[in-house]
Amino acid sequence: MIAGLVGILVFQGLGELVSRFLVPLIPGPAIGLLLLLAWLQIRREVPASPELVASTLTQHLGLLFVPAAVGVVMFWPYLRSNAVALAAALVGSVVLTIAVSVTAPIAMGVAERIHASPTLTAVFAITTGILGAVLARFVLNAVGSKAWWQRGFALGIAAHGIGTARAFSVDPEAGRFAGLAMGLHGILGAVLIPLVVRH
Repeated sequence: MIAGLVGILVFQGLGELVSRFLVPLIPGPAIGLLLLLAWLQIRREVPASPELVASTLTQHLGLLFVPAAVGVVMFWPYLRSNAVALAAALVGSVVLTIAVSVTAPIAMGVAERIHASPTLTAVFAITTGILGAVLARFVLNAVGSKAWWQRGFALGIAAHGIGTARAFSVDPEAGRFAGLAMGLHGILGAVLIPLVVRH
């Protein structure tokens, strides 16, 4: 398991280096993920140690976002005063992005429940996350969003885990709200998508 974790962290580090020195617009985690994907494609198989690490992390992914969501409690006045807008953003985003924009582990679980391809679903979810993390700054600047909590919430909805990682790297407040938004969006998506697909 240690070898798999080290391997994943090596690609994360390479991604950070490429992002810092060559392509600053693309987040390091996204570049690292693409490098890892290219390496796996060249090998034509997933080695056992990275697969073990990935499945272990996926099983406990919810626990990793608890500290981020707990940190949001400090911003309760923002949540209370903007509850209607935040709820509308959550429901609207789930309805508009019904099968594409849920974080990869949730998307894969939902895909299995509705008898779709979990692998293809994960590819689409990760691609959506990368695009959201790369393009969010431009879109949020264009619409005039300046508050970190708003930017983080939008990133968590649109770009999932990759967007949340990006939000944390930019500002702690943005990261907390991105984690909250991603969690709530995932829960809502996991409940609504199977209902919509069945009917």
